[in-house]
Amino acid sequence: MEAVRDKTVVVTGAGGGIGAALARRFAAEGARVVVNDLDAAKAAKTAEEIGALAVAGDASAVVPAAREALGGGIDIFCANAGVGTGGGPEASEEDWTLAWDVNVMAHVRAARELLPEWLERGSGRFVSTVSAAGLLTMVAAAPYSVTKHGAYAFAEWLSLTYRHRGIDVHAICPQGVRTDMLAATGAAGDLVLTPTAVEPEDVADALFAAMDEGRFLVLPHPEVADYYTARAADPDRWLRGMNHLQRKLEETGGGRS
Repeated sequence: MEAVRDKTVVVTGAGGGIGAALARRFAAEGARVVVNDLDAAKAAKTAEEIGALAVAGDASAVVPAAREALGGGIDIFCANAGVGTGGGPEASEEDWTLAWDVNVMAHVRAARELLPEWLERGSGRFVSTVSAAGLLTMVAAAPYSVTKHGAYAFAEWLSLTYRHRGIDVHAICPQGVRTDMLAATGAAGDLVLTPTAVEPEDVADALFAAMDEGRFLVLPHPEVADYYTARAADPDRWLRGMNHLQRKLEETGGGRS
């Protein structure tokens, strides 16, 4: 992809799963890639596989270290790191805080660092790995659902505010993806996500198609567009359907708050 060749790219949470697939695809397309992950060994492994640079550490603070590793600016930033915190209001303050910090505030902090550079030169690309939960919701996972709505809202805000100044924004909203995070969702994931789960590489393909077409919304599961439309057209009907899933989950012994 010509728009990516020789660009500098940072992918957070790239030690595995979607992040590793994105890093591999950008590297294959000729970009200079920084692989970031909280797990230094995983970051180094992915980077070695694709000839990239590894910068371990918290995704919230990666931009200065990535610039130093690259020896210059960042063209594309993929805010991919996320946590799949489950539970409801009873989830601990620590769990809620972690979900906000990783799923939302890490994106805000990265944008705060990147925007001055991008606005000065009139170009930049921000990729937010959200989730279909950010458009819809997810049973048995209030912290995850709420913060993914926040991540989507922030990506929308970036796009509507800066698109006329050369900033491209994409929000990736898949349902189930065959990663460690999906495996950790238990009964809720088995019921809602696993039957239609895709590979991380499918998510990378969907992003590159969206970049090529200049689309904000990236849907590796195209049917999510229909669910989103139905939710907006008749919220009560949609909520009844989701409540049906909740009751099915409770019948399996999961999903109770």
